Amino acid sequence: MSGDTSVELLWGVGALILVLSALSARRVSARVIVRNLLGWAAIAGVLFVLFANRDGLILLAERAGLTGQQVSGDTVRIRQSPDGHFYADVRINGTRQQMLIDSGATITALSEDAARAAGITDEADFPVMLATANGPVQARRGVAQTFAIGGLETRDLSVVISPSFGDMSVVGMNFLSRLGSWRVEGSTLILEPKHG
Repeated sequence: MSGDTSVELLWGVGALILVLSALSARRVSARVIVRNLLGWAAIAGVLFVLFANRDGLILLAERAGLTGQQVSGDTVRIRQSPDGHFYADVRINGTRQQMLIDSGATITALSEDAARAAGITDEADFPVMLATANGPVQARRGVAQTFAIGGLETRDLSVVISPSFGDMSVVGMNFLSRLGSWRVEGSTLILEPKHG
């Protein structure tokens, strides 16, 4: 057993002893103790299932409007963050990422970590030079097989990858232009699919 596992086990046994001793000091019947232990085990089981199925939980939270991103049918609404930007929960090749939506960016740009997590490799051609707000940046081209925000999904989206992006990834106009419409109403960005 590793040192970390031993410490966790010791804490768990200690917590169980503390609970059982508190209940026995109150002279609670064994039936009540068993019922309480089963209740706590059920709560732990539900929490385990929720954490094991995070993607489904995130989608349910989006649909219920509990996150900054709300999905209603195929329409996605994203609340403006306190810094004045819009951040979307994006699925790239099935991998969840949080990305800044930037209508001033021509192409979708991924940090190296985001590209690696999504399994996107750069194409073997020459690097490209990009003009960014922070000056020129050298990047490599790649392709996201699937790219989705809520129910708005597209395929074979061109992306650029560079270490110069740090940990920031950006949804650019090459994705937004594939939508039916996008607009800002008040402090909400609304993304809608093409109809027909």
